[in-house]
Amino acid sequence: MSGRRVVITGMGVIAPGGVGTKSFWKLLTDGRTATRRISFFDPSPFRSQVAAEACFDPELHGLTPQETRRMDRAAQFAVVTAREAVADSGLEFAATDPHRIGVSIGSAVGATMGLDQEYRTVSDGGRLDLVDHTYTVPHLYDYFVPSSFAAETAWAVGAEGPATVVSTGCTSGLDAVGHAAELVREGSVDVMVAGATDAPISPITVACFDAIKATTPRNDSPEQASRPFDGSRNGFVLGEGAAVFVLEELHSARRRGARVYAEIAGFASRCNAYHMTGLRPDGVEMAEAITAALDEARLPAEAIDYINAHGSGTKQNDRHETAAFKRSLGDHAYRTPVSSIKSMVGHSLGAIGSIEIAASVLAMEHHVVPPTANLHTPDPECDLDYVPLSARDQLTDSVLTVGSGFGGFQSAMVLARPDRSAP
Repeated sequence: MSGRRVVITGMGVIAPGGVGTKSFWKLLTDGRTATRRISFFDPSPFRSQVAAEACFDPELHGLTPQETRRMDRAAQFAVVTAREAVADSGLEFAATDPHRIGVSIGSAVGATMGLDQEYRTVSDGGRLDLVDHTYTVPHLYDYFVPSSFAAETAWAVGAEGPATVVSTGCTSGLDAVGHAAELVREGSVDVMVAGATDAPISPITVACFDAIKATTPRNDSPEQASRPFDGSRNGFVLGEGAAVFVLEELHSARRRGARVYAEIAGFASRCNAYHMTGLRPDGVEMAEAITAALDEARLPAEAIDYINAHGSGTKQNDRHETAAFKRSLGDHAYRTPVSSIKSMVGHSLGAIGSIEIAASVLAMEHHVVPPTANLHTPDPECDLDYVPLSARDQLTDSVLTVGSGFGGFQSAMVLARPDRSAP
């Protein structure tokens, strides 16, 4: 394996409750929730009527009218967070060989909002069986191909190296960054702009999750609707957002005096080959991914100071990953704080893995573990330390962040301070 070590030197975040890294972190450490009744459309026909929407104004965040017209909301998120990450990194992209800069963007559902809107337009609100294509936006093709997200991001930052979209359901955000780290590690590129985006709060998405009863019907109290690990949980809250990072090789970052947020010390992914939406209760596949990520990081289980859980708030997921933590970390799982930020920002599908990487990095930077909001009555089967309600001061040098996605995908990433993870 190559000795090149990959670090995060820049970060941009759009999340419910605040645009930008500072607003995002304040929401988390305050333990506030951004879940509300859906405002993008009338949700009254649906079983689940709550979501975590981002307060995002494209013009306010630097997009031109042409860019706004051309790009779906999720692509807009990707471009704005990529620009924030590049500025945050301090790296002179114009002075870097563009063929040595790549892009890796994750997304589970692509341009859902744009496609939904265009169908309603061309079908006159669903009344026409034979739609009139003349009413579509000129760039409809870009909505159909998720690769446009990578292209838009590459154009925005001036990257002419490999550009990829990773779509592995709800692990897309972890997998896209993991893929990017491997490209830097193997020497294919010097810099990667990597992360994930999704803007899925649309009638079609809500209807799909309603059909399988994955989302919560707790519509009377939206702020308390997302309850990971709580005995009264009854489904997740849909969210939206994006997080994008600048990745580069450690020695190169240090030579230019960059601020190093964290090293991507280990990453692994597994598939349970079991069920499209179901999970085995023993958590063996996620445990395998965690063990492999720790092995790549050359860290023992005891080195993990905090676990940023998938914590979706569904009965089976929370029990599944609790079992996975016990299987992979042994007794250390009982001594390690675990929390789910989905309790505050909802589940933004493919984007959430990258948003959770951002939360993990900030936990390391500030030595603060964000809480699990709305956790009042723990499920007896979820018997670890889930940091209920309030953030906690915690010396945090190494973080495990995990994801679980429909299709059986299980991913794990170990983030560490570079000096701590040196072999």
